[in-house]
Amino acid sequence: MLRARDQAQSANVLLPPMSRRPEFDRLRTREKYLIGALLVLTLTALLAPAIPAVAWHIPHFVDSRTWLGVPNAGDVLSNLAFLAMGVWGSERLRARHDAPVGASWFFVGLILTCLGSGFYHLDPDVPQRLIADRLGMAVAFAGFLGIAASERISTRAGETVLVLTMVAGLLAAWVARENLTPWVAVQFGGMALAVGLALTRPRPGALGVPLGGVIVFYVLAKLFELGDVTVFEATGHMVSGHTLKHLAAALAAWPVIRTLGSRRSIH
Repeated sequence: MLRARDQAQSANVLLPPMSRRPEFDRLRTREKYLIGALLVLTLTALLAPAIPAVAWHIPHFVDSRTWLGVPNAGDVLSNLAFLAMGVWGSERLRARHDAPVGASWFFVGLILTCLGSGFYHLDPDVPQRLIADRLGMAVAFAGFLGIAASERISTRAGETVLVLTMVAGLLAAWVARENLTPWVAVQFGGMALAVGLALTRPRPGALGVPLGGVIVFYVLAKLFELGDVTVFEATGHMVSGHTLKHLAAALAAWPVIRTLGSRRSIH
């Protein structure tokens, strides 16, 4: 009798209160959808037709001016914005013990992006340098998706997404030397996943990171990238679209940093 009662009490500890059961079921449902989305992205990366690296035409960056001995100075030095945001965010993390999963990797990835992208833009005609650029981006992107999943679903979901996206992103960046399909699946498929998570309510206990703000800056960066020449001409050759792309992409960290500076959480 005593053993049966102890087992029953243990089961009650593991199960959420009935008042929280609908919330628990909702988060479990989100986890199932997340698993399905990750499976689709994995199958796409592995089974979709290969895209040769030469098929992804990278146009000549319009602003090739040298300043203070730095070639392509605008595109190189604008990467310092990633360094600034990465260091700032890392400092903010020191004061938080409830930061979302992936936050530290997100800021480390920004610092690595500064190094990798700066290295690449010093001599963008060497295609092998692009690997360094993508490796840093892969780390930052994995960190952001970890934040998104932990904020909107659960801590274990954030941990799972962080690890899987980190491994997939680094492998895709390396494979992209010959086949771009996995990189496209990670970058654009991952952003589609982030949009889906942004459209859901934060889970109880989350800090409430405005994922939509991060995505807006990401989209803005992509638009500047596509309008490299257009922006350069429109500004009277003052700044290129690709330089502004780096600044906009770095500012995508601002919504995360701002939330880390607050003391509120979702209840």
